[in-house]
Parts: sequence; structure tokens; C-alpha cells
Amino acid sequence: MPACRCSPAREQGDRSIPLTDIRQTIEQFLQNSAETVLCEPGEESLPITADNFVLETRNGWLSLQAWNDRRNLVRRVTGIESQTRGKLVLRIQRFGQRTGTLSLVDLRRSAGENITLQSGRLEFREQFRRFLRRQFPTYKIAELTTGADLEHSLSPAYPRAFLRQGASAWAAIGASPDAFHCDGVLTFGLIWLDYLRLREPAAVIHGLILYLPADREKATCLRLLFLNPELAQFAAFVYTEEKIEERVDLRDYGNLDTRLEPYRRRLPSELDRLLTPIREIGDVEAIERSDGELSLRVRGMEFARTSGDELRFGRDRRRSAGPTHAVEIRRLAEELSRFRSPQAVDRQNPLYLRNPEAWLESQVRNDIEAIDARLLSAPIYGQVPAFAATDRGVLDLLAADHAGRLAVLELKASEDIHLPLQALDYWMRVKWHLDRREFSARGYFPGIELRAEPPRLLLVSPALDFHPSNERVLRYFSPAVEVERVGVSLEWQRELKVVFRS
Repeated sequence: MPACRCSPAREQGDRSIPLTDIRQTIEQFLQNSAETVLCEPGEESLPITADNFVLETRNGWLSLQAWNDRRNLVRRVTGIESQTRGKLVLRIQRFGQRTGTLSLVDLRRSAGENITLQSGRLEFREQFRRFLRRQFPTYKIAELTTGADLEHSLSPAYPRAFLRQGASAWAAIGASPDAFHCDGVLTFGLIWLDYLRLREPAAVIHGLILYLPADREKATCLRLLFLNPELAQFAAFVYTEEKIEERVDLRDYGNLDTRLEPYRRRLPSELDRLLTPIREIGDVEAIERSDGELSLRVRGMEFARTSGDELRFGRDRRRSAGPTHAVEIRRLAEELSRFRSPQAVDRQNPLYLRNPEAWLESQVRNDIEAIDARLLSAPIYGQVPAFAATDRGVLDLLAADHAGRLAVLELKASEDIHLPLQALDYWMRVKWHLDRREFSARGYFPGIELRAEPPRLLLVSPALDFHPSNERVLRYFSPAVEVERVGVSLEWQRELKVVFRS
């Protein structure tokens, strides 16, 4: 797979374009492209075809989804940043309302992109070098590189350095102003720190220095609060557009932007006449959402959802359902059941491949005791507290065990180097609300007395699809974060069987 050829986009363009126009622009770009890849800063590019790319408008959002056999990406598209020959830059929104960009690139028409990317990286590397010399004048920069090292999972998107003063040493890494580089910097920083400690056994490497852009540092600083200070020291510096940096106090980042909406239970209504026969269709799952609405799915793929006293249905484009649509809805559910089946003959069909995390969630919901026999089979909540989980390509479930202790389950059906820290983001929010006794007060886990101790964190993925670096990152977590990796068998669509725990 070719390396991403996109560079940070400039702030430009009309920010009030209707979603229908944004969608039309994307579709037209794809129709006119000969060899399209989707580029997200700091990640490998993802080749795009008609069979692994979906645009979907739902609940006032335009969602983009692309996937291959190793990765599933879902993003909310909020606008067009820029469009040039062979390249369409989209504005998107991720977790915590943070914005960023990703690009659709036609490789046949964008030969200059790689030169632009390399130039930008070299410029930021020299900015990073000047920062290190100013802040650590007594240390020698023994190494400074942006070279790719796939064997050791070292990304070329982040300049990294090795500082030495005799036997005393530090690892250092920098994040450019792009939002995605900020989100990924700690993962690659911990990998770099661990790599240097193995490579340089004679040096005492105290810890990791991070160089972060102002106003984009909060997520990284929050994560640092839940790492183990006995294993490594962490120093975070924030720089401004004027290239002025200062060290920040991590204790200033203790407050979380998070909310826990009251749990609403759906009340009987006239809509039940339409819902009842649909719920009785084989393989249809009716999942109660925390907002009081009902989601109808087949092996995790939603094909209909209530919205007040209305039912909206459709695979990609939703429309209002009435009594005359019962046959059409049944056919839609049966089509999903046929193509999205463990016994499906065509495993390359888009319906089979689409959103594997949602399929894995369905399996876990139906047999959560296979993941951990201590967990209660109900209630199980998805994306609680409110969290843009689908924008991370990870699905979150929240459950409780028989003793009343919460458990956070992070589900990922393909290899993801950022899984540990993405899981930590969700875990710390659950802990925040648990510490304030908000779950019971807002209607969650009725009849269960929740324990006050921090929740457990279970990372659930096919056994062969944990990224080799996940374990290296996890070893730096605080002992307060009790983590377990749960690997399920390769044929998890057929049977949810745990093959290892770590």
C-alpha cells in the first residue's frame, strides 16, 4: 500500500456548503478519478473502489466509510477544505468535536503531492531541532530523524530524537499542527521510547519529551496523566504559531470534556404495530439506545431506526416508513441476512465486509459471557458516555459484572496501532462519571449497586489482528488501568471463541 501523499490543508473554502453539495462534490471527484486513495495524516493511504467506500447521510450528518481487510475508517464530513487537480481535501470531525482533514487523491494526477509532503516534514523537523537546542542545551542531539521504520512501527510523520548527556538520555517526538498528528503522537512516542531503551541498554533513558501545537495538546496531556510515572517521566511542551514554546503542567489538564445523558426508555406507541413484525424477522436485532430510540440491525448493520413516532429505513439513504413499506423492509432485512452471514459464499461482497466492528459488537452483545464469564448479559450500553466512537473506527460497550464493577469493552476487528490509547480515552471518561456516581443517578444499570473502583478495560479483537506494538504501549499504562487483551478466533463471525487472554 503506498504511503499517504497528502499534506496539511490550508484554511480556505466556503464553510456553509449544504451536505447535498458536499456529497455531490465527493461523488463527482470519485467518478473522475482513475486511481483513488484516501489519505489521513500520519496513516497509510487506503485505496478506494466502489466496493469499499460508502457515503451516507443520516441525522443531519454526512458520514464517509472506507475499509480493507486490515482497517475500517469512518469519519463525519463537515465541508470541503480545498480542491485542486487530482486532490479533494475534506474537513471532518472526530471525537471531542476536534476537527481535521483527510484527502481523496487521484494518484494518476497528483505527482507533486509527495514533494510537498516531504518538504513540509523537513521544515518541521528543523523547527523541532531548534526547540530541542533551546530547551535542552546541555544535551547532545545524538539522533534526529523522520525516516520510516516499518519493522519497528516508527512513523515518518513525526520527527523523533535521541538526546544524550553522558549516560543520561531522553527520547523526544514532535507533532505538527495537524489534528491527526496530535492524536497519534503519544502512540509513536511510546514506541520510540521503548525502542531506544532496547537499542541503547547502556543509557539511562529517563522518559519522553513531547512537542505539541498549542490548542491541540489536551488529548495527549490527558492521556499522560494515566501513564505510569515509575516507568518513565513525561515532559510536554506546547508551541505557538510564532514557534515559541513553554513546558506545561499536566495537572492543569485534569478536567474532561464529557457528558452523560440521562437514559431514556422507549414507551409503547402506535409505531409498535409496524415494529413488531420487523423484530420477528430472523437475524434482526432490536437494540435499545440510551436516547430512547430503537435501532434495528442485522449482524450489527443498522437498516432502520425509530425517530420519535417515526421509523426511518434504508441501507444508505433513509426515508420514512409507513404500513405499505412492510414488505420492502422485510426484503431489506433478508438481503442483509443473506449477504452478511457467516455462511455467505461471497466474502468479498461489500455487505459482508462493511463495518466489521459493528458485526463484532453484535457477536459480543449476544454472547458477552464468552468474552468474560463474570459479565452480566444485560444491560449492555453502546457509546455511553456520549463519544464519537464510530469516528475512531472503534466501538465501545459498557457492561457490569456480577459484583457490580464496570467493564469497558473496546472492539476492533482489524489491526490498529492506536487502539490502546483510543481505549484509554473512553476508559477515563467512564471513570470520570463513575467517580461522580452519575451512572445510577441517570438511569443506567437499574437495580445494580455499582462499585466505586475503576472499571476494567477489555480490548477485544481477532487474535491475529492486535498490532504488534499494542503490547509495548500498554506496558506504560498506570497500574490503576487494569487492561486485558482478549483475542477471539479468526472465524469470530461464525462463533465467538476466545483463543488467548493477556
